Amino acid sequence: MRLLLVEDSQRLQYSLSRGLRSAGYAVDVTGDGKEGLWQAESTNYDVIILDLVLPGMHGLEVLRQIRAKGSVTNIIILTAKDTVEDRVRGLETGADDYLVKPFAFDELLARVQALCRRSYQRKDPRLKIGEVEIDTSGRRVSLQGKPVELTPREFMCLEYLAMRCGHVVSRTEIETHIYSEPADLMSNVVDSTICSLRKKLSPSGCPSLIHTRRGLGYELALEAESA
Repeated sequence: MRLLLVEDSQRLQYSLSRGLRSAGYAVDVTGDGKEGLWQAESTNYDVIILDLVLPGMHGLEVLRQIRAKGSVTNIIILTAKDTVEDRVRGLETGADDYLVKPFAFDELLARVQALCRRSYQRKDPRLKIGEVEIDTSGRRVSLQGKPVELTPREFMCLEYLAMRCGHVVSRTEIETHIYSEPADLMSNVVDSTICSLRKKLSPSGCPSLIHTRRGLGYELALEAESA
């Protein structure tokens, strides 16, 4: 899942981006309101974490312009402004959540996870596809009840495919959502990750849940692969 963090405190930028990346998210960071607006308009994010008091453009104006363009990206305001009036103003302007500084990182992470699930119309943090169960909160995967060890990149790829279960996802979409830095479009990094997932998630003698849709991308589904 890909996040945009718009926060002007370099200390908080560093700690939050590091923590979110460790939790398995691809994170873009900026400390300027205008830059944040440009990034929000040019990239498809799962969640935007937005400070209010920013150089270049106030966070509420960033939020207002994002919503004026018709974007439905989930946005959480992260700010020291803690009055009821501030919270109401933020939510009425179009925020989906509001968290006051100081805060516990675990709470922010839980809110981000909930908003990511909401982006894909999912409420249960556990996704079950066939014999595979994915715990998006605990970042754990099991096959036939037994734990499966995945690398962070493999988990992010699987989570994104599972959120889009039943839909074909292109290589470009996968790259956009799971890599903090753009992957070389000529590389086989996505194909290699998919290959590794298939080996780890396919019981002996059983077909893979991840299907190649030739010329289109990949699909996580129970049905047999198309010809």
